[in-house]
Amino acid sequence: MERRHFLKVLGGGSLASAVPMVGCRKDAFQEKAVSLRDIPKGQMTYRTDPHTGEKISLLGFGCMRFPVKPIGSSDDGEDVIDQEMVNEMFDTALEYGVNYFDTSPVYCKGRSEHTVGLGLEKHPRESYYLATKMSNFSPVTHPKEASIAMYHNSMKELRTDYFDYYLVHSVGNMELWQKRFVENGVLDFLLAEKEAGRIRNLGWSFHGEKEFFDYMMSCGIPWDFVQIQLNYLDWKHATGRNVNAEYLYAELEKRNVPAVIMEPLLGGRLARTNYKAMTMLKSARPEESAASWAFRFAGSPPGVLTVLSGMTYMEHLLDNLRTYSPMETVREDEKELLENVALSMLEFQYISCTECDYCMPCPYGLDIPGIFMHYNRCLNENNLPQNPQDENYRKARRAFLVGYDRSIPRLRQANRCIGCDLCLPECPQRIRISEEMFKISALVERLKQDA
Repeated sequence: MERRHFLKVLGGGSLASAVPMVGCRKDAFQEKAVSLRDIPKGQMTYRTDPHTGEKISLLGFGCMRFPVKPIGSSDDGEDVIDQEMVNEMFDTALEYGVNYFDTSPVYCKGRSEHTVGLGLEKHPRESYYLATKMSNFSPVTHPKEASIAMYHNSMKELRTDYFDYYLVHSVGNMELWQKRFVENGVLDFLLAEKEAGRIRNLGWSFHGEKEFFDYMMSCGIPWDFVQIQLNYLDWKHATGRNVNAEYLYAELEKRNVPAVIMEPLLGGRLARTNYKAMTMLKSARPEESAASWAFRFAGSPPGVLTVLSGMTYMEHLLDNLRTYSPMETVREDEKELLENVALSMLEFQYISCTECDYCMPCPYGLDIPGIFMHYNRCLNENNLPQNPQDENYRKARRAFLVGYDRSIPRLRQANRCIGCDLCLPECPQRIRISEEMFKISALVERLKQDA
């Protein structure tokens, strides 16, 4: 086997995700790498779409993040998506039963749809189901002509003349719903495209207010599916701009509307749980990853059509394939265990960032998701220095500062934030980003003065 392929199959192509951040404590739980030998072919779990009768893989390939080539691969300093690795991951996913691929015009700095189109073009169009979105977030895309241009460009980039699943992307309040879709006639256009057969299933993704969710479910539009954030932490303990998934799912189930699941790992947080939570999970299933628990929970409700996973590296794909080939439904005693895990995570003051990158690029150069990721990781690993009198303070202080400087370039750190709040309306989690940046900047300055 060629070395590049060998490393990817074993997960070696993902050192960045497998190794803890520089300066942070290594995870005490070393999770066993999954290989293709561990995954039976022909065992993927499927759910039947109640409207079309088609069988959709419970594991959906989320295309918000892709592997990139090493730094320096491009002349302009931009990340270059590793198309070869993406192609190989798509080939493997299809071979082992994954048939749902979800993208958007805004993912991967606008390059996701093009990458997906290239990765799938050699496969028969009837062998997979394609989902993309009307991501007209920017005011310049609110006019009907601009939104329709986005729609047709998606077809061009994805090399298709129809969409299996098309979403009104990330709606959550009435004012923006009216501006983006109703007043400009875009909703009427999408309904006409569905009538013409170029959209086979029309749905929407939700981040927002409970009252708006209730309105959308009762407004008279025959939605074919709805995409919601569901995981064992948000099931009963949603924060910020989110609504408890237990409520959202129940409303969909009683109307027989299939649920497509996003953020089953909460931006990776449920794959990087704290020591207490990991101990509980490993005591129950020593051989399974923390991520597999989250994916089993997200896929267990019978009304879930597919669970989207942003599988950046081959190791992510292989672990998820093993989880869903076939999936073992979470038992009642395991639900109780996961509720206890969720409660243990609530003891920590995490910043609820899911690393979706909607806040990027920052006009002042901050690496907003990277800063939050470092803070949460150190909090998770008990390396967030707090009281100078603590026995572990000096070690934790050094770990935090060293990891911060090595993972976030100086010109992209929290102290560069001026509080312009241009990022605030873009955040699906409603994080008060500038306030958190000021807190982290103050923490870093205090730690430096404690030298």
